[in-house]
Amino acid sequence: MIDLPTDLPADLAPLSWLLGVWEGTGVIEYEAGGHHFTGEFTHRVSFSHDGGPFLNYAATAWMAAEEGEASVPLVAESGFWRLSRPALPTDPGPALLPPIGTAPARTVHDVEELRSERGGFPIEVSIAHSDGGLELYLGEVNGPRIDIASDAIVRAATAKVYGAASRMYGLVDGHLLWAWDIAALGTEMRSHASARLARMP
Repeated sequence: MIDLPTDLPADLAPLSWLLGVWEGTGVIEYEAGGHHFTGEFTHRVSFSHDGGPFLNYAATAWMAAEEGEASVPLVAESGFWRLSRPALPTDPGPALLPPIGTAPARTVHDVEELRSERGGFPIEVSIAHSDGGLELYLGEVNGPRIDIASDAIVRAATAKVYGAASRMYGLVDGHLLWAWDIAALGTEMRSHASARLARMP
């Protein structure tokens, strides 16, 4: 049973099942540059909202350590998840520019108009990594499943080579399951990690 807030903006309804803090473990399996990356990791993911028509996202992962050894940080990322819809003059931005005029609050009927022929809702996910990488994903949320693929990846000159990615999230038996495919370090797109996370009380 999932208790959802009753004060969510209508645009968040299709994504509301993600809300909360999720923790668990996963596995890495990837070959690139003549090296076989493998192992288990611990993962913490947070989805929250502050009243805007988007979810705040943050995640960290640490390589599971052998007894007596220190854990190795793998990733720290943060970003925003939102339904994909055209920006209106009544929306704020870009930057600190205020909206032009006011508009009535969006309703579930407004959101329904965004539904695709496949039955889901188009979404946009922007994620910044602590290692100097930025990802823009496009995809779809369809019930308790989300599929997204990178539309653009920008990285600092000092970051490692990272060309494309896709992620899948699903709610299964009350757990958040996800899988992450990447094209990195000269290797074509392939599976590299997956995890099973439980919602924290």
